[in-house]
Amino acid sequence: MAEAESIARSPADQTKAGGNTWVVLTVVLLLGCQAAWWFWWHDRSEGNRGNGSRVHSVLHLETFVLNLVDPEGKAYLRVGIDLGLKGPAQTGEHDQDGVTPVAMVRDTILGRLSLAKPDELLTSEGKAKLKADLLQALQQRAPELGVEEIYFTEFLIQR
Repeated sequence: MAEAESIARSPADQTKAGGNTWVVLTVVLLLGCQAAWWFWWHDRSEGNRGNGSRVHSVLHLETFVLNLVDPEGKAYLRVGIDLGLKGPAQTGEHDQDGVTPVAMVRDTILGRLSLAKPDELLTSEGKAKLKADLLQALQQRAPELGVEEIYFTEFLIQR
């Protein structure tokens, strides 16, 4: 009888029981991580849908190519810009019946870009400042457009 008890409690059996515990704990931990990730992602996407992005349409502008403020006069900027708008984007020549005045928008952007210095634009802070300046200029000159975001789709400085 004592022999039967020692066989039932052999180290091999104890290792199997301990191994099964670790497998169960690992599975439970993985399921917990997956559930936490799902809730985090679900809450995050719900927040974006609830408040929503303020941008409802995007107005694509033709690429800008211009000289930058440079002592040697040899710096050029090629930049593609899209505008994130509150409302629908409708392009046209005149500002009537909800038509976006593209010429005025391009003029405003060119006016601000022409003040930029190449050294400033090479840093990420300089690009962020340029975006903020462009956004402010467009919101002041054409508030009816509802420009909410500036997107750089292309950005090249040549010296």
